Amino acid sequence: MSDTIKRISQFLISVIPGTAICIVLTLIAIGAQFLEERAFAHPYVEALVLAIILGIAVRSAWQPGALWRPGINFSAKLLLEIAVMLLGASISLGAIVASGPALLAGIVVTVLLALATSYTIARLLGLPQRISILIACGNSICGNSAIAAVAPVIGANGDDIASSIAFTAVLGVVVVLALPLAFPVFGLNETQYGTLAGLTVYAVPQVLAATLPIGLLATQVGTLVKLVRVLMLGPVVIALSLVRKRIAGSEADTAKKAGLFQFVPWFILGFLFLASLRSLGLIPDAALRPLTITAGLLTIVSMAALGLGVDIRVIGRLGGRVTFAVTGSLIVLFAISLLLIRLLRIG
Repeated sequence: MSDTIKRISQFLISVIPGTAICIVLTLIAIGAQFLEERAFAHPYVEALVLAIILGIAVRSAWQPGALWRPGINFSAKLLLEIAVMLLGASISLGAIVASGPALLAGIVVTVLLALATSYTIARLLGLPQRISILIACGNSICGNSAIAAVAPVIGANGDDIASSIAFTAVLGVVVVLALPLAFPVFGLNETQYGTLAGLTVYAVPQVLAATLPIGLLATQVGTLVKLVRVLMLGPVVIALSLVRKRIAGSEADTAKKAGLFQFVPWFILGFLFLASLRSLGLIPDAALRPLTITAGLLTIVSMAALGLGVDIRVIGRLGGRVTFAVTGSLIVLFAISLLLIRLLRIG
């Protein structure tokens, strides 16, 4: 027992310096987002994105030594996995049922089609498999949060994640600013526009920013559609976890004796467990906000850590292809969403 306690103590001491740097960058990113909210009412660039940008900036000027690497690696991997697990507490089957079967089916089909086309576009442009999956999930589901959740499942490295988030974040802001033009151009009513915003905009705060100029009804519809779309993250993450050996290029290992955790990571099982408790009403409402806040903070800390591990030269080499992949995927998602609105005769 004493040896175990000693090893735990040594581990905790070893991760303190690197984790402390990540926390400092997180606090700076959160402070910057707060200033954005004060100035513009909504954060156009979220703390999650700012954290990874700050990490990359620091890494460009300074390469962390042996003292700092354990904590940075700990923050980038384990803390991110814990954050993904905690997200399960925010998932409730009630939200799915309340949206109605037709719209629910439409959202599912839209996400699946967007995933397939986004992945195909990225691969045709010669991007690696992992970054193609990250781009597809980010564009099709919920932007940065989807990328952060999927990354540990498929074994993506910091360069893959940084590239995906950086370009997705830029286009996310462009969509928020440009989407209101679709309201008059395509002759949409508020319900239709809200649906379009919910299906195409990456983050919930960005949905609010894109719909509030149009009207309250557009905001309400957009938020509902967006939340249902976010719920697709769970099934997608689970599906990817089941094929993660194939993605990692080690299919031969699956033929060997394997336990449950080899096929489904522990944090995915935790995600499912918490989602089940939430759906059964066994997680009190008072606990949801602290769990959600904790998951968000851990994700931001992890993004700062990932930024500190990024080689900016790799992003530069992939930059053009990633830009084309993200842009092309977004255009496809927009077209699919408009088609869904027409086919279901929404509004």
